[in-house]
Amino acid sequence: MQDFRQTYLSLCKEGGVKPQESVVAQIQESRAAHSSRLDLSGQSLSLDTCSVLARAFQKDITFTDVSLSDCMLSEEGAKVLLTGLCGNTTVKILDLKGNNLKSAGVEVLGTLLACNKTLRRLVLEWNALGVWDEAFLAFCQGLASNSMLTQLDLRNNQINHHGASELALALKHNTTLEVLDLRWNNIGLLGGRILLEALQKNKRIVQLELAGNNIPSDTLKALERTTGHNSDRQSTLRENHRKTQVLSKEIQTLKDKKSHQVLSLMETIDSQREEIRCSKRSTSIQIGQLQEALNERKSAVNSLTAKLQMTEEALALSEQKNHNMVELLTQVKVEKEEQRERQSRERKKEQERNQNAEQEHSWWMVDCVLREGKLFREIQNLSETNSQLRNKVEEMERWCKSQQHQIFELKQELTNSTAELNLRLAQAEDRLETEKRRSKQALRDMDSLRQKEVEHVNCNLEESERALQEHIFKLEGQRIQLEEQEHVSSLEEKLRLVHSSLQEVQLHCSQQKQTISEFKAKTNHQSIEVDGLRRRIGELQQELLGKDQEKVAEVSQVRLELQEQIGHLQAERTLQRGLKEKICALERENKVLSSNHREVLLDKESEMSSMLEKLRLKEADIRRMREDETNRASYLQSAFLTYVQGSPLGHCSSPKK
Repeated sequence: MQDFRQTYLSLCKEGGVKPQESVVAQIQESRAAHSSRLDLSGQSLSLDTCSVLARAFQKDITFTDVSLSDCMLSEEGAKVLLTGLCGNTTVKILDLKGNNLKSAGVEVLGTLLACNKTLRRLVLEWNALGVWDEAFLAFCQGLASNSMLTQLDLRNNQINHHGASELALALKHNTTLEVLDLRWNNIGLLGGRILLEALQKNKRIVQLELAGNNIPSDTLKALERTTGHNSDRQSTLRENHRKTQVLSKEIQTLKDKKSHQVLSLMETIDSQREEIRCSKRSTSIQIGQLQEALNERKSAVNSLTAKLQMTEEALALSEQKNHNMVELLTQVKVEKEEQRERQSRERKKEQERNQNAEQEHSWWMVDCVLREGKLFREIQNLSETNSQLRNKVEEMERWCKSQQHQIFELKQELTNSTAELNLRLAQAEDRLETEKRRSKQALRDMDSLRQKEVEHVNCNLEESERALQEHIFKLEGQRIQLEEQEHVSSLEEKLRLVHSSLQEVQLHCSQQKQTISEFKAKTNHQSIEVDGLRRRIGELQQELLGKDQEKVAEVSQVRLELQEQIGHLQAERTLQRGLKEKICALERENKVLSSNHREVLLDKESEMSSMLEKLRLKEADIRRMREDETNRASYLQSAFLTYVQGSPLGHCSSPKK
């Protein structure tokens, strides 16, 4: 409020206008009451004060209710003040009661209604607007184009049926006005009918005051019914709007819930992807560690296989020795049996020769005993060696069993390590592929660089050769000229110099060619290395075919999980579609109900109009019947009086009186 007071005083100072004390006091009262209403009613505002207030209203102020009733505004003052209010964006209620506005003020009111976008209520009581036909036409045109005004007070403005027709035309185009007060004007029957016709098209007017306008009661009742229908329609529209807002809010909540669910699902998918990435990184690290452990295990397995081969060779040697000893034992047994058989045979022969060779027999027996002792000792020695060999064989068998057990454990470890290695080989394959790509790209880059260098060198050589040839041609021309001038010696020296420079260039070219050949040899060597790497990659690819199957199985599992998630999403989508279909069905039902309601309203209005016509006819019949009854009663009364006066009783009673 203080800002408006200061603005008013500063504008008065700028314009050299003396501020009105009453206006300043009213502004001060509004500031003290903390009110948004500026009440200047009853203040006689001069033209200068009106111009200052107009400039103040053009700025953003805090007043929303301005009362200028009974201010006795002049034509220019009203014009200036209303022009200032055209650009105002805060005033919602304007009271101009009892200012006796002229034609210029009424026209500016029309422009105010056309330009202002915040004014909701306008009070124009006791202003005689209907007197100025052209100005009132401009006012009605501004009202027709206005889209914010809801209440208009036009009491006691001398509006006749012509003004009512202009006002009715404005009401046909206006879509926001709800309350219109036209009491105590001169609208009459024609104006009432025109307003009734306008209200048939305008469905926003819910309150229309027409008392004191010489309008028949049936027209007033018809206007009241139309306004009643409009109010009912507005209430139903508000109810429908409320229901649609509730439905839209519910739909929005459902959409928000579904979007939140979708976002949460996407977040879970992202988190799962991040977990998969982390697991892949951890598995790659573990694969690297397992690769190192596998290399260590391979070295250990290689050492163990070498030891196993050595033990197997030693076992084969021991088995060969055992086999040889068994063969020796069998030979000894066979020889012993043969000797026994020989001894038995010799004994038989000796028994046959008992008498002839007793001395020989005794000596032979001694030799046999000695031989048997020797053989027995040899047999004992062989049996001891056999037992030792058997013990060694048993020890070797136990050692072989322990070695076989160790080999079985090593095989199990190898299977486990191979399973771990198979997991690591996938990462190795990726690395090999990346290295392969890098090597290919490096080779391509090197080839391109070499080709570029070779081309550059060739271009330089060609350019140098061309330059030298041109220089030689020039020198030869000069030599020809010098020969003509007998200076051949100097030209020969120059030619020698040119030949020496040409030899140097040729040497440089040969060096360049050698470098090119070296580059080619390097490229051939690198191509050989690339072929070896390709063969190695092919071997690794053959080894990694088994890993691809495991990858395919994992991918199939992930696909199944994704398909399940997609099925859940599709189910939710079907639910959303069902909800949308329900919403569409409700909207269609609402439209059908509104259309039915409109049709019912139209039918009721037609019935009401027909009933009104019937009532008018009935009232006319009743009037005629009443007039007939009154005529009959008067006739009977007159006849009765004449009869009474002409009867003898009348003659008898007259003297007594």
